Amino acid sequence: MSHFAKREERIASISTVLDGYAMMPAHVFSRGDEPMKVDLTLPRFRLEDVPALARRVEALGFDGLWFGETGGDPFLAIALAAEHTERITLGTGIAVAFPRSPMVTAYIAWDLQRLSRGRMILGLGSQVKGHIERRFGLKWKAPAPWLREYIAALRAIWAAWRDGTPLNFRGEHYTLSLMTPFFTPEPNPYPDVPVHISAVNPTMLRLAGQVADGVHVHPLHSERSLRELVLPELEAGWRAAGRERSQFEIVAAAIIASGRDATEWEESRRFARAQIGFYGSTPTYRILLERHGFTEQAERLRALAATGRWDELADAVSEEMLQTFALVAPPEEVAERLRERYRSLVDRIVFYGLRLPRPLTDKAFWRATIQTLKA
Repeated sequence: MSHFAKREERIASISTVLDGYAMMPAHVFSRGDEPMKVDLTLPRFRLEDVPALARRVEALGFDGLWFGETGGDPFLAIALAAEHTERITLGTGIAVAFPRSPMVTAYIAWDLQRLSRGRMILGLGSQVKGHIERRFGLKWKAPAPWLREYIAALRAIWAAWRDGTPLNFRGEHYTLSLMTPFFTPEPNPYPDVPVHISAVNPTMLRLAGQVADGVHVHPLHSERSLRELVLPELEAGWRAAGRERSQFEIVAAAIIASGRDATEWEESRRFARAQIGFYGSTPTYRILLERHGFTEQAERLRALAATGRWDELADAVSEEMLQTFALVAPPEEVAERLRERYRSLVDRIVFYGLRLPRPLTDKAFWRATIQTLKA
């Protein structure tokens, strides 16, 4: 068989998995008039704190809890949270896909879906070239085709375990053709784990609409970028795949600057500027700054990061940039302002756990905020 013929066979294998999936009914949430779900994301965490924190988040009325992959393993955190909660959705937000074989990820997600009794969401991201090559030691490849194949491989593996379908997945990056009874996990009575992906640029947004169950909008976004970039590209993706909006979930984490006194305001605004500066210094996210005319600022941020001047990023973010990419409001106005901005655009609004508008110990604030957002 020629190289071209083998390549076509691989592409056909991937397409068969994904096309079949596109015709399946949604197994996450229906859309329409449903209220927004309200979540909390923890980009960083300590495993010893997770059980108590997860219980508190659930008791306050949050719908979901996400764990990032920055300074620890989000899958371990989900296992702990699953043991100590009953209701809330638990997800990786976001796990880096490529350093793990699809087989490794499939096993982890399968087990966590069973442990959590069907509450798991697998959020995957490609990361950027520098991290993949210099932190994980892998060769960088075009991320969208790679991630498309990765998701197809996951679903082929799960089909083999669920239905006994022979595993015969052949792609450009992965060939998976061995699965014996000894290595097949215990039956899982719950649906396959929904797969979300993080997306910034048009190509990845369209991919999300085509093959994923949901998308995680990057925290560096604005209402304008949601309306002009994110939603049109997602729609193009799901229409191309013959899917409906009801089969898809849009998740957005908001950067919030808030405070009840001068000190809190200054600290919160400084933190928001630092986050915007950190994200804006990454070339992959430049499109988000350029859309708002912040091209010179993007160059400045990139130069600061390239020379290791991380502490100066916040000072390079203007008030206009802060107002564009963050929600700036006193605590009593946060819920209504978030509702106004996101209600018709996203399905899940996520509070960014590194800097919350109020501590989780402020039960009255959080219960009122969640109630307003879900109204």
